[in-house]
Amino acid sequence: MISIKSLSKTYKSNGHVVNALNHLDLEIGGGMFGLLGPNGAGKTTLMRILAGIVNASNGSVKINGNDLATDNGKTAVKSILGYLPQELGMYPELSARQFVDYMAILKGLDDPSHRKLQVDKVLEMVGLLAEADRKIKGFSGGMKRRVGIAQALVNNPKLLIVDEPTAGLDPEERIRFRNLLVTLASDRTVLLSTHIVEDIGQTCRDLAVLSHGQVLFRGSPSELTQNANGHVWLYTTDSMEKPNHNLTVVSMLHLTEGIQYRLVGESAGDYPDAKQVQAGLEDGYVWLMKSAGQSVDAM
Repeated sequence: MISIKSLSKTYKSNGHVVNALNHLDLEIGGGMFGLLGPNGAGKTTLMRILAGIVNASNGSVKINGNDLATDNGKTAVKSILGYLPQELGMYPELSARQFVDYMAILKGLDDPSHRKLQVDKVLEMVGLLAEADRKIKGFSGGMKRRVGIAQALVNNPKLLIVDEPTAGLDPEERIRFRNLLVTLASDRTVLLSTHIVEDIGQTCRDLAVLSHGQVLFRGSPSELTQNANGHVWLYTTDSMEKPNHNLTVVSMLHLTEGIQYRLVGESAGDYPDAKQVQAGLEDGYVWLMKSAGQSVDAM
């Protein structure tokens, strides 16, 4: 559905040229697709190009065969697109129903009766129909994100793009939001961009990892995980000094006998008591970044 070829985006910042995307190639089909990477990897820039908000510097993007470099292509794509940016400006004095209705008008839903049915339908889909007439200013962060999804769905898009949708949500709202996205992906393409590894692991069968505007990995979560097998250890010590020797600490756990470190690296030879364990998706992501020479903070 989405074909991206040699896509580049450069811009100036403080007198310097920044390469947000660097000859990126990617093909995305239907269902749920995850876009993973650290902050500054180029994910949001890519989302904004796909949404038609900014133009690429070089390369091509086609969605359902429509070329985003042309006005006709952009118009065709916007008719099938739903977009939830990382920061969606809302009018706090409006109710959820009023806001979604307003966004529906902007998206060309001109018939009042059809628009009302569609607004109620999407508010019910996101579990907000009972709260539809409450002002947005009284909503929790998770409820506001669900209002954001409702406005993105109001034109019944075949492509839904969501950028960091669970950032700042509590665990219950994160789970609710992830389950909603998976449900929506049954009859459309849902592109989920995030730096939260767990969100990808719980929702996507296909993903790409971006770093410095390029694709480092393309495949399934299980393939990314398998790449780290043989490079993950548990090491318990009563010393407060963190293991080093080019090992990344993925997690720390205080036990009765000391601190248990989960380590990812080429070898744990300097720590003979370390026990090799099965890799998880987070380990796979850390190992990928280390293998590419990228610095990885403790997760």
